[in-house]
Amino acid sequence: MRLSTRIALSVTVLVPLLVLTAGLLVLGLVGRDLRHQQDTHLQDRAAAVQPDARALLTADRNGRPKVEQNQHRKVLADALDAGIRVQAADGTLVLAGGPQLADSARLPARTPGGPVTVRDRGRSSRVLAVQLDGQAPGTLWLLAPASATDSQLAAVRQRVLLVALVTAPASGLLAYALAGRATASLRRLSRRAAELDPGAGTAGFATERANVAEVDELATSIAQLLSRYEEQAGRTAQALDTARSFSSAASHELRTPLMSMRTNLDVLAAHPDLPAEEKAEVVADLQSEHARLLELLTALRSLAQGDLVELSAFGPLDLAELTDSAAGETARHNPEAVLTTDLPPELRMFGWEAGLRILLVNLFNNAVVHGRSTESPEGAARIAVRLRAEGHCAVLTVDDCGPGIPEAERAEVFHRFRRRPGSPGSGLGLTLVAQQVALHRGTVLVGTPPDGVGCRFEVRLPLPVTDAPTPQLPARRDWLSAEDGHEGDRDSRGSRESTVRGRPDQG
Repeated sequence: MRLSTRIALSVTVLVPLLVLTAGLLVLGLVGRDLRHQQDTHLQDRAAAVQPDARALLTADRNGRPKVEQNQHRKVLADALDAGIRVQAADGTLVLAGGPQLADSARLPARTPGGPVTVRDRGRSSRVLAVQLDGQAPGTLWLLAPASATDSQLAAVRQRVLLVALVTAPASGLLAYALAGRATASLRRLSRRAAELDPGAGTAGFATERANVAEVDELATSIAQLLSRYEEQAGRTAQALDTARSFSSAASHELRTPLMSMRTNLDVLAAHPDLPAEEKAEVVADLQSEHARLLELLTALRSLAQGDLVELSAFGPLDLAELTDSAAGETARHNPEAVLTTDLPPELRMFGWEAGLRILLVNLFNNAVVHGRSTESPEGAARIAVRLRAEGHCAVLTVDDCGPGIPEAERAEVFHRFRRRPGSPGSGLGLTLVAQQVALHRGTVLVGTPPDGVGCRFEVRLPLPVTDAPTPQLPARRDWLSAEDGHEGDRDSRGSRESTVRGRPDQG
């Protein structure tokens, strides 16, 4: 059933009920007013009759028939249409005229609060009793039939019923017309929603305000629903792209180490009597390829996590404590490296703890692998880590004493699977660093330390600012699914530095 029809039917039923309810209230008020009018009439008649009634009682007591007869006519004339009874103090009925109750009816001796209703044998009357004082005391009663107002109440009752019968169809038709106009904006919104292309998203649901609060609220709710649907569809598409890219990258990058492992296994199977030295060399090669496989899969998984992370994973943390923990872990796994730290007692920021740990660990591991001095390649890598607050940024520098990175190659070190010749890594470590920097709205610079020897990575991450806008993640996160990997932007700071901030369209 249409909404306008429901409204019309509801009004058709409700309006007559309201009219009848109001009619009952009006009937009660009219009845009360009529009784009050009748009581006032009785009191006025009583005031006019009392002098002649006293004279009548006096003439009756003194035995003066002619005077009594004359007063009798005067009393009846004063009473007009009201019933009247005059009784002497000894109970003798002196006068009775007009409408009367049955003789068996018990009349009140006095009515100080005004007329009262007396019923007898199905008849009722309004009765006013007045005590007469003077030489001949007695009682005066004035009576008026209570049914005298029934005709007026019946007329009001008929009019109420007539109004109720007339308003039923009239209100229904009027309500149907008004409801049709009131729901026109809702019907337009319904047609707009039915014609909507889900692929168009919120842009395809631009509607004008109807200036009807409920309809505008419904349109806003539909737009919000489409926005959430569009956002969820985007996340789903991104997750599918990431899954496809993970599978493609894994199958491509794992092919070579798996083939190498297969060759070594075939050698071991075909030559069970292989000399111990050669067998140990083959096993060491297998172990190296296995470690490379694990490192590559772990890096790909971390890269996929960064592409799919949500803002809900971010929270307040202590970057100084996290840096100290990552440095200690790197030192334990690489006891031959010399790693020094210069950290503040505390440096609070808003970030993704797991992602920042990935950033720190990969920076430190990169320095361990490539931080050996060119003068003594077999010596230990020397790494200096410093963290400080500078303005509204946290500044992390990682210096090593290795050969450094030529200026022409600095932007490419953040691309996927870009490795130096002979590098044991997966080629994803610095890509993970760049990804986490972009997720945290920071920058990473590649340059040289102040002494001009080695390589320096400088990471700047924003610190919380009072009344700052709500943090947001980059609009696009495709570090794993992008065909060419992350493209670094060359910085204009001179020949000693290069910077990666993330794609401009990432926000």
